[in-house]
Amino acid sequence: MSIDLENSKRKAAKASKFPEDVVLGMPNVEILGHSEMRIENYRGLIEYTDQLVRVQTKIGQIRITGKHLQVDSYTNDDMKITGKIQNIEYQT
Repeated sequence: MSIDLENSKRKAAKASKFPEDVVLGMPNVEILGHSEMRIENYRGLIEYTDQLVRVQTKIGQIRITGKHLQVDSYTNDDMKITGKIQNIEYQT
């Protein structure tokens, strides 16, 4: 996406009062302590083990490492990951 188009979408989001993550399709990550996280606006699940979960988003990958990781729920809208989350890394 060109920078001009993204800037136009940001301005439209602000003018319309819609959240930028909705208009731009950006991932929304919510973390609850060390044991739960929810990701919205993702594109797909790339890798899933009990120690690593990799999720593709519009802007790159989110890499979650830890112990006893589990994808508790997985819908078209959001994903809930539980376990002992030790590290979250954004890769572009």
